[in-house]
Amino acid sequence: MAGYDVLVIGGGVNGSGVARDCALRGMRTLLVDKHDICHGASGANTGMIHGGARYLLYDVQTAKDSCTDSGYIQRIAPHLLFRIPFLVPFFKHDAFAELVMAGADMFFAAYDHYQPLKRGKTHTRLTRDEALALEPGLTPDIIGAVTMDEWGIDPFRLVIGNAVSAREAGADVRTYTEVTGLLRGAEGRVTGATLRDALTGEVTRVEATVVVNSAGAWAPQLAAMAGARLRLRPGKGVHVVYSHRVSNYAFITLGVDGRQMFLMPHENGTICGTTDDDYYGDLDRLIATEDEVGYIRECGERVLPALKQLRMQRCYVGVRPTLFKFGVNEDALSRAHQVFNHAEDGAPGFFTLAGGKLASFRQFAQEATDEIAAVLQNTRECRTHLDPLPGGESAPDVEVLSRQFRWPLSAVGRVAYRHGSRARRVVEHADHVEGGRCVVCTCEPVTAGEIAYVAQHEQVRRLADVRRRTRLGMGACQGARCLVRGAAVLIQAQDRPAQDVFDEVRDALTARWRGMKPVMEGPNMAVAELSQYVHLGVGALHEAWQVKPP
Repeated sequence: MAGYDVLVIGGGVNGSGVARDCALRGMRTLLVDKHDICHGASGANTGMIHGGARYLLYDVQTAKDSCTDSGYIQRIAPHLLFRIPFLVPFFKHDAFAELVMAGADMFFAAYDHYQPLKRGKTHTRLTRDEALALEPGLTPDIIGAVTMDEWGIDPFRLVIGNAVSAREAGADVRTYTEVTGLLRGAEGRVTGATLRDALTGEVTRVEATVVVNSAGAWAPQLAAMAGARLRLRPGKGVHVVYSHRVSNYAFITLGVDGRQMFLMPHENGTICGTTDDDYYGDLDRLIATEDEVGYIRECGERVLPALKQLRMQRCYVGVRPTLFKFGVNEDALSRAHQVFNHAEDGAPGFFTLAGGKLASFRQFAQEATDEIAAVLQNTRECRTHLDPLPGGESAPDVEVLSRQFRWPLSAVGRVAYRHGSRARRVVEHADHVEGGRCVVCTCEPVTAGEIAYVAQHEQVRRLADVRRRTRLGMGACQGARCLVRGAAVLIQAQDRPAQDVFDEVRDALTARWRGMKPVMEGPNMAVAELSQYVHLGVGALHEAWQVKPP
């Protein structure tokens, strides 16, 4: 039976952040997740390391903490950040439009106070004509606007970077590993867990001095295994993705019910969302509804009317592990975080992490690790705000790498964004892969060499894992042109039976269907039919492969 100082359950941003901090402080650490790293809400957010201006209305501390940690994240992962300029348009009947446009813009002035913490730009008021000059596609119904900015990020790469850093600092990381039970010792102390590998069925038992529940929305279920009660307000968030950038500016807009949402360029596409509704359904079968998609579209079209003519590519869903509060609307719930020590519930040695935001994950992880370190009498200081994540050490010269290794400049640029200073390792690795320089996914783009690299160095077990690490199949064609080839590269890199290609493609197509079904109309239907034809017709796949609605 393996023994650890710390067992972290849940490979989202908080769990990966805690595992990294513990490993960097010299604790023997094991991180497990029943799916892949960043499978849950951490990969289903809006993709921003932002302070959250709206939190100034009811949660000032969260806004400050988010801005502070955004500055640290920029320091440790500079390659993953990109600036997103915002226009905040105002309409005649907005709740505080008249106040802002009259000159009493104290709200944004207050947010300016925290901007230096995250290298943000101060706000500027624009007249109606100035706003329309910047973005002619804006609705002419506006009376003015305010500018601000936030930082975008690939949340998958951020979380995976933390997991890789934890592993390189000595931690063990196991994906597709489900906790089937907790081990108990004297006086009810939680001393470890029974684990089952979801892909092989292998069952193991591990002991740990401290067990950390970082299972996100699943945390109450895990806490119940220790006899502890944990109350959350799980919040379902849906985003709609458009297949290309509709503007170089992001917009803060309002839904018909007054909820604030974003319409923003992000990497090669555009994101609109998010909803925020109490959710008590099956966490392992999240599906967006047509009503939710329509609600989001209406919100986006309010500021950019031409959006109704553009193709929705897909949608994605996540459930936030929001801290419980009774009698408050979902979008007014605090995004604060909290560490629960279940010793008072009769389960010493067991901690739960709940709440939080992507932008303040590092601080949350530090606070949790400080409590863990106290139990283990570990006095080493936190370094997660100083030590760069893998790839964050320096910026690679993209043009030099492109010429030296004869890679397409566009492909090298994307590799440099995802891997930072380790981009050279990726392109060098490609020379040892058959067809390593070939672009497999032209929408992003992704090469065979990068797929082989993440398969061997970034804890990949399934084709869906490759998607999270490289954005394979996330582009406009939604995998129609790249899934089979990507699966073949993965199987070869892992020396698996060729027949496994079929299973990987089938499962990837099913996952894509879940995201496309709620936005299935017009051109989206044509793309789905094309994908079916490519895989089932040209590919001559067996009819049993046919993708069916979940």
